[in-house]
Amino acid sequence: MGLTRVELERFTAFSKLTLDLSPGINVLVGANGTGKTHIMKVCYAACDANKNGGKRFADKLVDVFLPSGRSIGRLVKRQKGRTEAVIRVFRASYRLHSSFSSQATSTSSMTSTRHRIWVDEPIDSVYIPVKEMLANAPGFRSLYETREIHFEDVYKDILDRAYIPVLRGAPELERKRLLTILRDAIQGRVTIKNEEFFLRNAHGNIEFSLLAE
Repeated sequence: MGLTRVELERFTAFSKLTLDLSPGINVLVGANGTGKTHIMKVCYAACDANKNGGKRFADKLVDVFLPSGRSIGRLVKRQKGRTEAVIRVFRASYRLHSSFSSQATSTSSMTSTRHRIWVDEPIDSVYIPVKEMLANAPGFRSLYETREIHFEDVYKDILDRAYIPVLRGAPELERKRLLTILRDAIQGRVTIKNEEFFLRNAHGNIEFSLLAE
């Protein structure tokens, strides 16, 4: 069961937002700075949090948005006085709910509730950031795990998924169809060697660092 609805109150660019999601493809259109990326990051954080005993939703939000000083209160829409942000993400009637004040500096003060379905039936998801990361892949994950570097969690997550080996056996029909579309679009296929990503096409293996983003 996928996401069906997102509700945001006083969160980043939004005073109030109610967004119903379709079961198919959803396309967000709007001017720069209106919050399209923030909606996608909230959805991604909701899907990826609590998966396999991983990060709580609050911590995933901080790692995905990376507010200054890792202070979650900075994600509250800016206005005078103390106020509170509210996030609700739904899977049908099953809700993931979180709230925090503009004065909160850590996720420990964040109120959060979730239905059991978010843990028992996690959603496989991927957030593909605007910056192409495959060219910077060698050594990035080990550096990210041991050093405080200013990259949002989505950059590590995309590499974690990119390094997953292919499934055994022939791909299912839908996966094969999508792979064919992607390979036609990039005019080749992606390969990995010693943590480096290459585009294999008629000209051989081309390093991702030599390709346009």
